[in-house]
Amino acid sequence: MCHKNVRSPTGSFDFEVLKLFVIYLDLRIIKIDFMKRISSLKTVLILLIGFLLSITIIQCTKTGVMAKQLNRNISPDSTVFAAFYDFTKVTPSDIVPDFNDSIVSKGVQSIIKEYCGISTCHGGPINPKLSTYEEITNLVFPGNPEASKLWNLLTTNDLNKAMPPVNAVHEVASGDKLKIYNWIKNGAKTTPDIADFRPAAIHIITTGCTSGNCHNVATSTGSWARKGLIAVTSADTTTFALVRPPSVTYYCQLSNVTLRNQVWNAYKDSVRKFYSDTLAFASFRPYKTFSTPVVSSSVRGSLSSYDDILLDINYPKALRSNSTVVYSSNGNNFYVRGNNLNSTSSLVSRIDSTMLLANPFTGVFATSHQGDMAYSDGGLTRNDIALIKAWYFTDPNIPDIWKYGKNNAGIFKYRKSATIIKK
Repeated sequence: MCHKNVRSPTGSFDFEVLKLFVIYLDLRIIKIDFMKRISSLKTVLILLIGFLLSITIIQCTKTGVMAKQLNRNISPDSTVFAAFYDFTKVTPSDIVPDFNDSIVSKGVQSIIKEYCGISTCHGGPINPKLSTYEEITNLVFPGNPEASKLWNLLTTNDLNKAMPPVNAVHEVASGDKLKIYNWIKNGAKTTPDIADFRPAAIHIITTGCTSGNCHNVATSTGSWARKGLIAVTSADTTTFALVRPPSVTYYCQLSNVTLRNQVWNAYKDSVRKFYSDTLAFASFRPYKTFSTPVVSSSVRGSLSSYDDILLDINYPKALRSNSTVVYSSNGNNFYVRGNNLNSTSSLVSRIDSTMLLANPFTGVFATSHQGDMAYSDGGLTRNDIALIKAWYFTDPNIPDIWKYGKNNAGIFKYRKSATIIKK
């Protein structure tokens, strides 16, 4: 029923009518504001869609500014360890694998999953699926990254073909690309082998153990120069201070590169010939042990190259110097030991604290580990140690006698389980 006026029979103002009028005005304002918001939202969406389309057009063509600046390729680096899976159990390992018996590092499968195998792409509705070894290797030419579709998609600068799409703003990191490259180059295997282990392990040793000017050629040959065993001038040498609080050790380094390399290469040749046949090669004696008797100095052997490392393994430094004369010829006194197997130290035992070494000649095991080199010298991680161990036992250039001892008796024993490593 409608009111004819806005006053009550008593003449007072009708507040009910006023309330209804106010509500009506509020609703009109809300409606207008809502329509404005919808209109603004539409404008924003249209602008956003236009912006995204413009980016797509620029990034997914060869002529855009970003395409001209982009370089998705990388330079190969064989020293980057690459495996398909994130976990690699090292062989040999203890019965219950110890902390130096495994390599844990993001593998190719995880890399592909991160960049390509998400639920909206090759892990979802888009084919081919890229989650299993078989699916991924369908895009791979083992041994030849450049001929592999996977590698070409990851590195092409043709943005119409690039994967993952550049406009996804999720470019594969350079380190991850290197892993994929090396994995393909080394055969695209499910399980790593010597081709995967050696470059990475040698790089760890040559960069880690020489980083403090300790196990390098300059320091190794410098001691001989200091003792007058080779003719040098003051300009040929420098002094290096190895600081390990509270002590400081001073090393003489042969800085004359030409002389240093000449002497070191001759020394390695001498060692090999001396130990191959002492009498026939009596004139081939290690530089630091000839001429008049001198007190042998504690000189760190060089680990600057793969060849240096093999020398250290086959002829441990302790066997290349001694404090007393052990061999004389033509008036020269030699401080080398004639039996290169009579050793109580090895490269692996100085790195891996989980194992004990037996003297390859006597068969007597050490009672304590020697693995401080990993920490005091190189600062190696558990992955580094596992990589070195994996390389050591798979490298055919390391004789079995330095892996398993004489007649496979075993020269490495696990401290926890007492299990002896045999072939």
